[in-house]
Amino acid sequence: MREKIIGRTVEQKILSKLYLSDKSEFVAVYGRRRVGKTFMIKEFFENELLFSVSGLANEKTAKQLENFYLTLLHYDESLTNEPKDWLQAFDLLMRLVEKSNAKRKVILLDELPWMDTPKSGFISALEHFWNDFASSRHDILLVVCGSATSWMMNKLINNHGGLHNRLTSHIRLKPFTLRETEEMLESRGFNLSRYEIAICYMILGGIPFYLDMLDSEYSLTQNIDRLLFTDDGRLSNEIDNLYASLFKNSTDYIKVVKVLSERKSGLNRTEIQKGTGMSTGGSFSTILENLCSCGFVKKHDAYNDGKKEQLYQLVDFYTLFYFYFADKIKAHKKNFWEKFQTKSAFYTWAGLTFEMLAFEHVELIKKTLGISGILSTEYPCRIVGTDSKNTQIDMVIDREDRTVNICEMKFSESEYAIDSDEEITLRNRLAAYRKTMKRKRLSLQLTYVTTFGVSKNKHSGIVNNQVKLDDLFG
Repeated sequence: MREKIIGRTVEQKILSKLYLSDKSEFVAVYGRRRVGKTFMIKEFFENELLFSVSGLANEKTAKQLENFYLTLLHYDESLTNEPKDWLQAFDLLMRLVEKSNAKRKVILLDELPWMDTPKSGFISALEHFWNDFASSRHDILLVVCGSATSWMMNKLINNHGGLHNRLTSHIRLKPFTLRETEEMLESRGFNLSRYEIAICYMILGGIPFYLDMLDSEYSLTQNIDRLLFTDDGRLSNEIDNLYASLFKNSTDYIKVVKVLSERKSGLNRTEIQKGTGMSTGGSFSTILENLCSCGFVKKHDAYNDGKKEQLYQLVDFYTLFYFYFADKIKAHKKNFWEKFQTKSAFYTWAGLTFEMLAFEHVELIKKTLGISGILSTEYPCRIVGTDSKNTQIDMVIDREDRTVNICEMKFSESEYAIDSDEEITLRNRLAAYRKTMKRKRLSLQLTYVTTFGVSKNKHSGIVNNQVKLDDLFG
C-alpha cells in the first residue's frame, strides 16, 4: 500500500491482489467525477505503469486517436505508424507490451467513455485487444477508469457482447467517509474540530478534489467564502462543469437534481416529473438511472402514511449545497458564509443536511448501537401524527430481530436539550408509527443522533440510546 493514499484500504487490497496474480487481469474502476479514481491508480502503481492515457472530453474520434498515439510515443518513439482507427491503435499498444521486459505490465486507460465516440469502433477494438491478446498472456493488468458510470455499467460491467464476463474485477470508488476526510485534512496541515469537519463534509462531501482546494492558511469559513462566494471562486461554476462532463443534455439532469434538492428525504417519480415539467418515458427513466449509477441520487424504499413507495433522494452534498444557496453563489455575496453562520437559517440548513450525513454513515450508527450483525432496512418515514399534521421520521432502522430504532437527528453546537413540548411530540410520534405501520408487537427504541449528545434532564429519559458525531468518525 502507498503512504500517500488516504483510506481506500479495501480498494488497495484488491489492486494488490490483481497485481500479484499469475494471470492477466482486467479491472474497471468507476465512480463520481472528482472522487479520486485516477489519483488512486497512479499513486498505487507509481512507476509501475507501462502505459497510461486519458480520453479527451468532447473530442471526436480523430483527436482521440491522435492523443492515444502521441501518448504512446512518449513511451516508445519507435512506434512511428500513426493509427487510422482503433484496431491499429491497439495494435501499437500490443507492440509496446511485447517489447517490455517488465514482470507485470500495468496499463491504464483513463476516462474510457470519452474515447468511445459514435461509430468509432472503439469497443470492438478493445474487445479484440483483451480477448485475442491480453487474456491469453499472464503478465498484463489492464485498468480502465470512467466517471460516466452509466457507460461503464452498460458497456463494460454488464456488457452482453464480446466483453461479456471478461472483467475479472470492478471497483466502485465512493467519496471519503468522515474519518477519511479528517485524515486528508490533517495531512494537509489543517487542525479542525470534528464539528468543523462535519460542516465541511456537509458542504463539499467526501470529494478529494474539492477538499484539496482548501488552503490551511485560511479558516474553514474563509475557505468556503473564497471557493464559492467570490467572483473567481473555483467552485462557483462547478455545477455546470460537473454535469456537462458526465451527461449529454446535462440541462435535463440539472433540472432533476434541482427539484430533488428541494426535499431532502426524496421524491417519487410522479413528484419529480411534476416538478421538472418533463414527460414520462424512456429518456426520463434513463436520467434517473444514470444519476443513481453515478452516485448523485439514491433510490430507496420509504413509507408514506404506512404505504411503501420508492423515492429518489439527492445524496451529493456539493449539489445540495449549491442549489440551497444558488442565488447567493451567483450573486457572489462578499463574506456571505461568515455572516450566514450567525443566523438561525444556518441551523435550519445544517439540521436538514445532518440527516443525510447520518444516512451516509448508517453502518457506524449500527455499530455504535451494537447491532452491526443484525440485518436491517433503513428508510425515512412520513406519517400523520395524533395532531393530524404530517410528521417526518428522520430515519427508521427496521431490524430483523423485531426491533425498530426510530432515529431523530439533531445538529447543535452543544449538548441537545429535550423540553416538555418535544417529549410530548416524540411520544405522539412513536404512537403514530405503531398505529400507521400496524406493527404493535414490535419493540420501538427512540434513538438520538446528535453532534454532542443529549443533555440529561427530566425529559431525556424517553431516549433509549444515542449516537454522537464522534461515533460517525468510526
